[in-house]
Amino acid sequence: MTTPQILSFAVTFVMMAAFVWGRYRYDLVAAAALLLALAVGIVPFDEAFSGFSDDIVIIVGSALLVSAGIARSGIMEVAIKRFVPNLSGVRSQLALLVIVVTILSAFVKNIGALAIMIPIAFQFARRSSISPSIFLMPMAFGSLLGGLMTQVGTSPNIVVSRVREELTGTAFTMFDFTPVGAALAAAGTIFLLLFYWLLPVREKLGGSLNEAIDIKNYLTEARIVSDSTVLGKTVADLMKLSGGDAIVTSILRNRTMRMTPLPDAVLKVNDILLLEGDPEALDRLVSQGKLSVTGNRVGGGDTTSETVAIEAVIGESSSLIGWTAQRLALYDRFNVNLLAVSRRGERLDRRLAEIELRLGDVVVLQGNAATIPEILRELGCLPLAERAILLGSVRKGIVPVMILALAIVATAFGLLPVSVAFFAAAVGMVLFKVIPVREVYQSLDGPILLMLAVLIPVSDSLRSTGATGVIAGELAKLGTTLPASGALMLILVAAMAVTPFLNNAATVLVMAPIAAEFAGDLGYRPEAFLMAVAIGAGCDFLTPIGHQCNTLVMGPGGYRFSDYPRLGLPLSFLVVIVAVPMLMIVWPMN
Repeated sequence: MTTPQILSFAVTFVMMAAFVWGRYRYDLVAAAALLLALAVGIVPFDEAFSGFSDDIVIIVGSALLVSAGIARSGIMEVAIKRFVPNLSGVRSQLALLVIVVTILSAFVKNIGALAIMIPIAFQFARRSSISPSIFLMPMAFGSLLGGLMTQVGTSPNIVVSRVREELTGTAFTMFDFTPVGAALAAAGTIFLLLFYWLLPVREKLGGSLNEAIDIKNYLTEARIVSDSTVLGKTVADLMKLSGGDAIVTSILRNRTMRMTPLPDAVLKVNDILLLEGDPEALDRLVSQGKLSVTGNRVGGGDTTSETVAIEAVIGESSSLIGWTAQRLALYDRFNVNLLAVSRRGERLDRRLAEIELRLGDVVVLQGNAATIPEILRELGCLPLAERAILLGSVRKGIVPVMILALAIVATAFGLLPVSVAFFAAAVGMVLFKVIPVREVYQSLDGPILLMLAVLIPVSDSLRSTGATGVIAGELAKLGTTLPASGALMLILVAAMAVTPFLNNAATVLVMAPIAAEFAGDLGYRPEAFLMAVAIGAGCDFLTPIGHQCNTLVMGPGGYRFSDYPRLGLPLSFLVVIVAVPMLMIVWPMN
């Protein structure tokens, strides 16, 4: 080997060891690896930051934003309530998520299928009071397995079809991949459902101050209007929407009559409900029940600025102390709505406008983003650490789903590259105000995107220095001593080993010609070997950097680099065990 090749292997080894050690955060390790590669000369200075323009960074960032838009719309919560209202067991929830994302990935781009299902995983996690990490990595692995089933499911299948056409004059067709891919998807799904417990339970890394806020006794009031989904239904029906995290404390009818909220009490138009619970549960009640919390008043008069809801504590010098919102004419004077109030150690049972505010009360105020900071200062209120308060916000319903569907259709029919389609979808989420502008960069996972961008030139050094060619030559020497099944297994394992350091499409471009030549030298037909390359390139279960689906769940799941092989290594063995005999049956080698 040449000196650059030795250095490339050395930098990669040191980087992987640091990732597995876990002492330093993954983005810092990746940045240090890039600096080391520059220092030893295996990455040219003019290519140091080429990764920031790579499609993978755009795809992952856009998918994070699109997924956040789907989650914010609340449409997935509605889907769960309608189709699987009683699904409560962790294994049954995992089965639904993995099976759906696996099947979807066969027909749409696997990262698109994963982006659709991530919000449902978070909803299931909230419902079962467990960490989303239990669901996210198995879903990512399921999306990779599902992509193996058709030509359009994943990039390696498309690329290997083109390579076969160049070599033999005949490309693989849409469903040539299905027999072997379906067998792998079925076996892998069963494995994930039986052995998901191999994965350690994690919480999202890099938590902010807002995660320390634990206010569960907000009081708000909401009105039943003519298009409310719970109109004519009972209090018990309404409570099902909250998942047990909110209650109706009172019903006001005809403005004066106060009713006890018995489970069988029927809700009528203009009933005013006093609701108590945490902000997320109250939001689910209001949004899914289509209740009105603002009386159609929009905070502030500036229609060019977006409306926000902010939690704030009433300070000792606040002008709100001793006053009610009604007596103070809060909306008329300050253009803000009082949406909710929380008081430590006391249950509030009066209407919001009639509650006499005290020092230390926590209030949720809704107003224009441009003016509400100044209003808070004027009122003497101290804002809490910023977190998303959706109570009283306008939802876009089906709009984000339509945006994502258009992106998926555009990629499935080859109208747009995946990067362009998902970038357009992300921009659409902002243009149609599915995601407020102020929350766009909160939805992007900066450490993940930085890690991807700086690792791309480091990984590419293996190719540019010829290190991958050295590996290929050694494989050819070893293959001459092996039987047909062993030679096929060697190519499959080699593709699996290479893809974490190249992107999966690049792995096919590097390995497919090697595999075809390898098969010819041994006197075998190339199809099984080309298929093995596609499967190996599409099955990176060992790292978060080999495929964008793995990267997409790393931040939200709070995973460490070393978590991936815990579940991914035995799954990789299973793929090899199932794939080799299936390939030999479906694609005869002689």
